[in-house]
Amino acid sequence: MDRPNYVWCTDITYVPMRRGFVYLVAVLDWYSRYVLAWALSNTLEARFCLEAVDQALASGQPQIFNTDQGAQFTGAAFTERLTEAKIRISRDGRGRALDNVFVERLWRSVKYEEIYLQDYTDGAAAWQGLSQYLAFYNTARRHQSLGRRTPAEVHFG
Repeated sequence: MDRPNYVWCTDITYVPMRRGFVYLVAVLDWYSRYVLAWALSNTLEARFCLEAVDQALASGQPQIFNTDQGAQFTGAAFTERLTEAKIRISRDGRGRALDNVFVERLWRSVKYEEIYLQDYTDGAAAWQGLSQYLAFYNTARRHQSLGRRTPAEVHFG
């Protein structure tokens, strides 16, 4: 894990809105903490996870892809997409959220710096807010763990 695009990870979290919620999936580079792709959905079907992975794969390819044990990530469509690209699949231990600590840290930042400060009226408002925040996260938010550099600075050199 000494360079960008060596290990990627993904996870899903929920985003509350005035009425109901949507699900957010992100694909993150472990080394740089750069959010490679993300998607929103009002269901937990695997399709939106595949859309995020396809978007990320359009810009590069990891050697290893880490996920949790969720059905979206252990299903045939998701695993076939990675094995066809010759990407090794790594899975967290069951019930061990800290195995994927980098994406869990992303969720903490997204929730406390964006989601909990907003009152999204609907999915479109959530998409707009998250789009702006994740662009900020990648290009302007400096990380202590990255030597006060942004994920984009580390990812792209």
